[in-house]
Amino acid sequence: MAFALTLLAGWPALAAEPLWPQPAGVVPAQAAQVQHPRRQRQTAPNFRAPAATVCSDTPRMREVADPQPQPPRRERAEPVLAEKALHDGVRLEAAPSPPAPPAPMPAAALDSVVVSGARAERLSPPRRPLPPIRRQQAPVTAGVVDDNADFGGFLQLLQGHDESVRLGRDVTVRQRLRVVDAQGRAVPDAEVAVASADGARMWARTDAGGQAWLHLNAFDDRDSASYRIDVRRDGRQAQVQLRRGQKNALEVVLPVQATPERARLDLVFMVDATGSMGDEIDKLRGSLRDIVRGIEQLPSRPDVCLGLVTYRDRGDDYFVRSWDLTGNVAAFQQVLDGVRAGGGGDMPEAMNEAFDHAVQALDWRGPATTRLLLSLADAPPHMDYPQPHYDQTMLAALGKGIKVFSVAASGQDSTGEIVQRQIAQYTGGRFIFLTYKDAADPGSGPGGETVHEVSNYSVDTLDKLVVRLVREELAQLP
Repeated sequence: MAFALTLLAGWPALAAEPLWPQPAGVVPAQAAQVQHPRRQRQTAPNFRAPAATVCSDTPRMREVADPQPQPPRRERAEPVLAEKALHDGVRLEAAPSPPAPPAPMPAAALDSVVVSGARAERLSPPRRPLPPIRRQQAPVTAGVVDDNADFGGFLQLLQGHDESVRLGRDVTVRQRLRVVDAQGRAVPDAEVAVASADGARMWARTDAGGQAWLHLNAFDDRDSASYRIDVRRDGRQAQVQLRRGQKNALEVVLPVQATPERARLDLVFMVDATGSMGDEIDKLRGSLRDIVRGIEQLPSRPDVCLGLVTYRDRGDDYFVRSWDLTGNVAAFQQVLDGVRAGGGGDMPEAMNEAFDHAVQALDWRGPATTRLLLSLADAPPHMDYPQPHYDQTMLAALGKGIKVFSVAASGQDSTGEIVQRQIAQYTGGRFIFLTYKDAADPGSGPGGETVHEVSNYSVDTLDKLVVRLVREELAQLP
């Protein structure tokens, strides 16, 4: 049973006003790391609040340059991700083989920029047509688990792997927060600021059900005895106190007006596009199209904006590419059709950088939006690359109200599984994993077996599973 707390007139230990993230300005420096690699202290927001009001009419491509360029790899034989240009009628065009220079882009073509630090350059998409894509007949099957529902099992998973001590944040101390209005209805996308008396802070936004998970050790390295929690939305604000070790869930009453508007959904796909994903991408391409089509046809008819981030690694044809959120579904489906695998070489890939770009650089819409990120990968991130690392970005994702559904493809090792599950669990999402007839052989066809450390799961086709999760998320809206 949730424990409803009355509003506090004040909290002497923290007389200052709560620190809220700003929608614009310079992103504060990352918190300094302390001795324990999973206990870090955060005192300022490492993100900007989502503030976009509309999505682009056409997908705009951006490229993140490798901060430390490497010589190109020569062993690669897979096709590269095709460049796209959208002309009248949404015509798709593809990348030529290097080193041929790209042809100039016509005025009506897709607007593209290259991002390198603070500098952006326009790209001209190449012109060679794509070869026809062969649709795979076999469905892609998958299972799903909720590590917040089976939190004890999730902690056992982490305890069973020594590398988990060096990964992510300490989530062992967890508190459920729910925000409701005066009639007891969920208040989605409410901003939450948590602060200890000595200045440790974290931020979150409630999901479609008005809920957020707060992990005290993920931002506070000093085991503070109590915390002030400020919640705000639509100009209304409430304040409550949380004591460490409190067993009951917190329920905060925020007297806001009901907003029976059409649901707004921002959905971003983040895809590992290295060579090892070649077979999976061929199979997933149709599933992603079916996911987009299924969401567009949901009974609630949400106002949908779609985005895409693909990534490879250093020394490849590109590092990270993105197509910002757009409401043009037909154009976005053409972008999805152009995804090709190539590059890679070692096991880890540029997941950290892609995740940071997806959370921090895309134009997520502002208040009253449900924000979801679907991440597909078969390899862990490069933890030997400079920051930001995924554990910092997942804090920013929670602060911006971005829930992550992590999808593990064939070949994902235990480190990658831990990373994907940590991200999903911290942001309130789910861990999804592809299944096969023979767990050890992805070529065996669709089935119900998996190599991942999961139990008590059901299997469905990937597109139906993801559409169901999105439908369930939106169904929680008041």
